[in-house]
Amino acid sequence: MEPTPREKLRNIAIIAHVDHGKTTLVDAMLKQTGAFRTNEAVQARVMDSNDLERERGITILAKHASVVWEGFKINIIDTPGHADFGGEGERTLRMADGCLLLVDAAEGALPQTRFVLGKAIELGLPLIVVINKIDRKDARPDETLNEVFDLFVDLDASEEQADFTTVYAIGKDGIAKSELGDESQDLRPLFEAIRDAVPPPTGDTEAPLQLLVHNTLHDDYVGRLAIGRVRAGKVVQRQKVALLGEGDAVSRHEIGTLWGFEKMERVRLDSAVAGDIVAVSGIDAVKIGDTLADPEQPKALERISVEEPTIKVRVLVNTSPFAGQSGKFVTSRQVRDRLHKEAERNIALRVEDTEETEAFDVYGRGELMLSILAETMRREGYELAMGMPQVVIKEEDGEKLEPLERVVIDVDEEHVGSITQALGERRGQMVNMAVLGAGRQRIEFEIPSRGLIGFRSQFLTMSRGTGLLYTLFGGWTPYLGPLLRRKNGAIVSDRKGTTTPYALFNLQPRGVLFLGSGAPIYEGQILGEHTRPNALDVNAAREKKLTNIRAAGKDENTILSTPVAHTIESALDWIDQDELVEITPDAIRIRKKVLACNRRPRRDGPKKG
Repeated sequence: MEPTPREKLRNIAIIAHVDHGKTTLVDAMLKQTGAFRTNEAVQARVMDSNDLERERGITILAKHASVVWEGFKINIIDTPGHADFGGEGERTLRMADGCLLLVDAAEGALPQTRFVLGKAIELGLPLIVVINKIDRKDARPDETLNEVFDLFVDLDASEEQADFTTVYAIGKDGIAKSELGDESQDLRPLFEAIRDAVPPPTGDTEAPLQLLVHNTLHDDYVGRLAIGRVRAGKVVQRQKVALLGEGDAVSRHEIGTLWGFEKMERVRLDSAVAGDIVAVSGIDAVKIGDTLADPEQPKALERISVEEPTIKVRVLVNTSPFAGQSGKFVTSRQVRDRLHKEAERNIALRVEDTEETEAFDVYGRGELMLSILAETMRREGYELAMGMPQVVIKEEDGEKLEPLERVVIDVDEEHVGSITQALGERRGQMVNMAVLGAGRQRIEFEIPSRGLIGFRSQFLTMSRGTGLLYTLFGGWTPYLGPLLRRKNGAIVSDRKGTTTPYALFNLQPRGVLFLGSGAPIYEGQILGEHTRPNALDVNAAREKKLTNIRAAGKDENTILSTPVAHTIESALDWIDQDELVEITPDAIRIRKKVLACNRRPRRDGPKKG
């Protein structure tokens, strides 16, 4: 692969709020620049290669691709839009020389738009604003553009950044326009904006080598890969380099193979110079944030740092009676190694050992981030248990501080009252309210992160599935005291067995069940949510006693309601301090920490914490 001249190279990151169309727009850019054959079958959202990304319709990991348009090579970095994966976006933005900020023409600027834009402005990157989905019936592109400009002003953007280029687009159709009234059939106006507004990479190609590692991957054939951008100098295959790690750690290594990115694939390179985004093999000790430098003049670049985690959860080895029945990796050593491996790749995640040898504290940005980690491990064959998520409390000058979230809710007017009341009970304060039209309102709250744990499922019920809830880390606030956790107790199995329709039918009036008939259960497993605050120990394996005497009346027809099937995320939302989520490759169960009924402390009412 021939190297691209500096003046013909553009490195851009695509940033936006979740679901505003980043990955779909990248699909169109790839198709229109000949990345796929004419007869090639291409699936939608080709950059979302992970199974979980496809199932959930969100980007979780930052991805790299490149396109060639009229002689210009454009390296594209597709970043996650969800706040929980903001660490991915933060570290990959430093690889770019400019950004495309996508904003939905109907939804406007939302919390994550503010977050990602703030990071780009901090780095001083030039921005192109793409108003996407202008074909929506409720699109309001002019108002959205004004909202985005106000956001630039709020975030103290420089005059050059605030004088941004605007492009209007329909990402799914592959159409872009410089003005709303223009006629267009392709993305040419967008490519022209990238060519003109994003500068070519800078860096002295004759200086000693400096390469900052932004990401690491594992390849089954060549081992650990370090992905980063060459900041200065030149890198070639088999080159001797100094690895500058945390602190003053310096070690010498030899680069194995050197790759660049072309379309969706890695291609081998003989050499790369300042401005190129490359992958190198042969250095197993490399970590995100390290610098590869000239061994004769080793000079470290500033390490990548991201915001501190706000949520922690205790991960334990699975100790239930059903442990080891379906998983391949069940020991504390295997679980610990996997968690630390994830922490090396994801710098927004932190893992700490505890006083218990079979328990580990995992710190992250939010419940979604932690539940995605658990789901990934489950699919890899791990068994584990997770405790109730808790916020990270820190102390400054003797004062306890807790994380604060800024919550934006779009909801039908009829549900505003009940949602406002529910957030008020969780110490939320309304800071803004606006009418969107068509019977919908947008309300903004500031609320402690603790108050949002377990709220999402309640919110969906209150809004009858029509509400949208977005959150953004809003800083630290003085500790606001204990909050009410789940109001209702649990229905708990008092013995091992298999659930029967007869037993479940008689339990239905007592609450909402999580299991259907024929499910294996054990003592201490939670079968459902009780209608009252106390926990209820029950026999769900009871069968109807049969006699040889005919009854005068006919038998009551046994009709069971559909049980509530919990995901890892909803189960973590639901559990209380004395409960665990058991996660195995074939099941997600909820259980009490203490399984034996006669040893378990009583729960007489809702807990505060």
